Amino acid sequence: MILSSPDMLPYKTSIRLDRKSKQALYMQIGMQLMQMIKNGMLQPGTKLPGSRSLASILEVHRTTVVLAYEELMAQGWIGVLASKGTFVHMDLPVTNQRSLVTTKNEMSNAKELSGFSFYKRPHLSRKDVVENAQVLFLDEGVPDNRLAPIDTLAKTYRNLVARSYNRKHLSYGSLYGNKDLREALVVYLNETRGLDSSIDNILITRGSQMGMYLAAQLLLQEGSCIAIGTTNYITMDHTCIEAGAQLLRVAVDEQGIVVSQLATICQSRTINAVYVTSHHHHPTTVTMSAQRRLELLALAKEHSFAIIEDDYDYDFHYDNAPILPLASYDINNNVVYTGALCKIVAPAIRIGYLVAPKDFIDAAARLRAVIDRQGDPLLELSMAHMIKNGDVYRHTKKALRIYKKRRDFCCTLLEKKLSSYFTFQIPEGGMAIWLLLNKKYHWDTVTAIALQHGLQFPDWRRYDAIKAGHNGIRFGFASHTEEEMSMIVEKIERLMKYLQNKVHGD
Repeated sequence: MILSSPDMLPYKTSIRLDRKSKQALYMQIGMQLMQMIKNGMLQPGTKLPGSRSLASILEVHRTTVVLAYEELMAQGWIGVLASKGTFVHMDLPVTNQRSLVTTKNEMSNAKELSGFSFYKRPHLSRKDVVENAQVLFLDEGVPDNRLAPIDTLAKTYRNLVARSYNRKHLSYGSLYGNKDLREALVVYLNETRGLDSSIDNILITRGSQMGMYLAAQLLLQEGSCIAIGTTNYITMDHTCIEAGAQLLRVAVDEQGIVVSQLATICQSRTINAVYVTSHHHHPTTVTMSAQRRLELLALAKEHSFAIIEDDYDYDFHYDNAPILPLASYDINNNVVYTGALCKIVAPAIRIGYLVAPKDFIDAAARLRAVIDRQGDPLLELSMAHMIKNGDVYRHTKKALRIYKKRRDFCCTLLEKKLSSYFTFQIPEGGMAIWLLLNKKYHWDTVTAIALQHGLQFPDWRRYDAIKAGHNGIRFGFASHTEEEMSMIVEKIERLMKYLQNKVHGD
């Protein structure tokens, strides 16, 4: 049965061809006819124009239309009835016809709202960075990508790919990560961090965040408790909430997390895990004292909880040798240690590691396979060669020297130009300064005015989950040259003077 005539539809205006597109014209015609069938403009049983007629309407060769029809027939959208013509397939379901004229509003909303329900994550909402070339985003402590050893990495990668026997790495590999990299990291971490681990104790991850996610999923479930700092890495907060855990806040002072307060909590609550950034606490940058490290390890043994130690920037400690991580003192197998090469090389090089007892690593590898079958074997192999050849060590040493100089310059500049508005302590390491705004000002006001001056600060709310009102943010210095930092501080000084005059004027 024919439901409509081929002459009733305005094919010339409905089918729009882009002759500059890399997509063949017959595919453009076929896809648009398919869409017209889907949205009800062409109902089941509708007769289509003959190939010559449609070719004339669209001003294309008849063969182009024939190819388009053949493609639609192969996919089951249309069929041919002998001596009658070409029709939309009768077996297709009837859909409500949409208007031929689509408003701008309908076009903009076409893919915004899902036609189904799903579980949303309100706790994961965050303020987006303004994507504006005229606005400079002040990061919270990231490496300078311009220093990344990309030439060395590219050369190493090319050399490995060129060797035919490395093509085996293009297939599926170990769930634990590339063996060469695991072996190289065992030596590297044992030598630089004082760990006592073997290849069975290490899992390669896509950055340290994956390691923390895996650890949280294995250690926590609905109703579990994890102790974290009153100030804490906000993404780990979210990671624990995703696992269903209750967050127990413990005070953080100039010596790190207050272990005596944690011990008191352990008397009345069952703790499944404790999360610490012991080397440079995130966000305040303080280093956990040796005494508290030993106290925390003893407490973990006594109450049998896990310590998730996030050592995100161990390699960048400036004024003295870095304090060895908790994992290096761990004789009772309570520490799950996570880190990454991202901060050393570049954030986009998503290679991290999880170090823990073998049974935990086995479970983490199996869980990791559910969301990510494996990492990037060739990239991992390249990083293994760079570690073994000393390239990573040399780059780290170079970056350490540059970042220390930038830290000192930035702190001197802040003290000279902005001491009336901000207070801070010179960080012993890391890539950021914990910057406290004078409480007669509010970050909402400062950030709004800053945008007018072409600056965007990190979202201050990310550092104050419990609304303590400390007025602090992380102010990254490593990614900026001295000239760039001078320009940034000059802009901040101008906007703060503007605000000061406004406050006095009011």
